[in-house]
Amino acid sequence: MRQFSRHRRPAGGNQRGQAIRFWGRHAVLAALANPDRTVKRIWGTREALGQLDLPPVIPISYADVADLARLVARDAPHQGLVIEVDPLEGVFLGDLLQDEVDAGSKRPLVILDQVTDPHNIGAVLRSAAAFDAAAIITQDRHSPPESGVIARSASGALETVPWVRVVNLSRALEEIAEAQYWRIGLMGDTETTLGSTLDGSKVALVLGSEGDGMRHNVMEHCDVLAKLPISPRMESLNISNAAAIALYAVATAGQS
Repeated sequence: MRQFSRHRRPAGGNQRGQAIRFWGRHAVLAALANPDRTVKRIWGTREALGQLDLPPVIPISYADVADLARLVARDAPHQGLVIEVDPLEGVFLGDLLQDEVDAGSKRPLVILDQVTDPHNIGAVLRSAAAFDAAAIITQDRHSPPESGVIARSASGALETVPWVRVVNLSRALEEIAEAQYWRIGLMGDTETTLGSTLDGSKVALVLGSEGDGMRHNVMEHCDVLAKLPISPRMESLNISNAAAIALYAVATAGQS
């Protein structure tokens, strides 16, 4: 069996032991339910904590709303819950591809090139969870680390969708091609529509940043460039909206 093992795990923006804080009910509950997540401490109002069945090993601190607000980003909607966690262990691209091949999976991949806004990363994770994508993949030095903002925007999906960080995105796309994925770069400046490129093959969707789009070398590592069939009255879409629409198109391709 072909072994996909070219890439080493990058160091990542957060090292183990450098705790981060999540807030909001969905992000907190998802982190608590994830066996791979180390939760170091939880703060909450008596009302919010009273609704949780917490393991006795997690230190608990009761706090009022004002105290919780001082633990998180300004104006963050904490909903009475804040936790401190360790970042997740890195996911190895070769391991992920091998698992997908071994399972006979046709779940799509989402590759983000220089998408740095944590709100967009979180929203793409949420869409990836909704449409059962196998993972999102980013270049480590061109993407933000795990954070409370991403966890909140992802609404729990940070705990369920693998986030693969690679050192070199172009080389990662080569390995993705070796795993028999059809690499579709999404952009507006082409006549080819996304729907016309979907033939039942395994798909890797490549999206660039809203400002600069895909870098030239990343674009060259796509098998085809395609656009979403949006109205000419709309010049472009937010990256997270584009990802959601593209994932929906992949999920429904071939359905009558």
